[in-house]
Order: sequence, then structure tokens, then C-alpha cells
Amino acid sequence: MSNASVVSSTQRARRVTAPRVTAPRLARLTLTALAIAGLLAASSHTAAAQASAPGAWEFRVASGTLVPTGVEKDVIKSADLTAAQLSWMPRPSLAISGTFGWARSRDLGSVNTPKLDVFMSDVGVELRPAQWFAGRAVTFSPFGGLGAGVRSYNYRSIDADARHNASGYGTVGGEIGAGRVGLRLEARNYISGFKPLVGAGKTDTRNDIVFMVALRFSRHRAAKR
Repeated sequence: MSNASVVSSTQRARRVTAPRVTAPRLARLTLTALAIAGLLAASSHTAAAQASAPGAWEFRVASGTLVPTGVEKDVIKSADLTAAQLSWMPRPSLAISGTFGWARSRDLGSVNTPKLDVFMSDVGVELRPAQWFAGRAVTFSPFGGLGAGVRSYNYRSIDADARHNASGYGTVGGEIGAGRVGLRLEARNYISGFKPLVGAGKTDTRNDIVFMVALRFSRHRAAKR
């Protein structure tokens, strides 16, 4: 095969794989849009005076996607995610939330790209400005917050020790509510440590984005802010 043919084949391969780099850009645009929505909600004059009472609990079942960014996208594959979340509100505008998530990924750096389970265990604090359209049948509640926890990587079929790393995240999103049920949209930007999945090596820092859609169930009574 001539050198020109090799170059042409390489260029075609790069054009085919190019869409992978658009995921981080899409993630940043989504985070920016959600952050703007949160700021608008905080300053809105239509915000109401009614919210969940202090001490209320919420339980959510979420599904979504883990999107690696930077060097991580060459190590693990984008993965479907399932998560359970539990929140406690000491005040109507403040929530403490715990999340346990499971992403079904693959190790792109190993032969045959073996299946890789990614587990996330986090606790965070959320600030929740006043609702839009409170008192109506359907409401909108923006939120933003920070949290930290543990990220674990474990092969399903390879006899190798699981890797555990500290992680932290920032989150923005919003929830459409109807009574005691709500649909929550959330985007998290994670920064975590990363040890080589097999063998020894230096711990590095990695970044990825998690998008989640959750169905919320709550048990609370109305309270005045």
C-alpha cells in the first residue's frame, strides 16, 4: 500500500472518530444552561413563599449517563448509569443528599475491552432557591451544590483488586414537581483520583460528567419560608 493510501485511511479514521470529542463540549454547554436557569430562578419575582417543611425526606431513583472527558475518555467507555438518592432538608432552602450510583462501563485500555463496573458513593449539600410557580399544580425548583465521596472501579470477569479513589463534584439542575412527585434533571462535574486499573502506577486526577434524570418521591407538609 502506498504512503498516500495510508495517510488517506488514517484521515478517514480520524473523521469517523471525531464525534467523541463533542461530548465534553456538550457537557459544558449543558452545565452552563442549567447554572443560568438556577440564577434566574434565584432572582425571580414570581418565586413563592411555600416549600417543604424542615425535616422533610425525599427519595429518588435516577438513570443517566457517565461521560468521560479529557484523558479519561481513552481509558473508560461512556456508560449507562443507575442511581438511588436520599435527601434530608434541615431547612426548605437547604438539602443534604446522599447518592449511590452504578455505571456499566468498559476498560478501553485492555485487550477485548473487559466490562468494568464504576461505583459512586457521595454525600453533598444542595442550595434550593424559592420555587417558581409555587402553589400551582406544577412547580419548578432549581438547585446547585457541592459534594464528595468515593469512586470505585471493579472488573466483572477479571481477577483483579477493585480500585478506590476519593472524588468531588459540583452539581446544578432543576426539578419539575407535581405534589409529592417530581421529575429531577441533574448534571454533575466530577473530579476524582485515578489509579491504574491493573498493576502498579502513579495516581492521577481524572474528570467526567454525569447526567441524571430522577423520579422523586417525598413525604412532607407545606411550610412557609
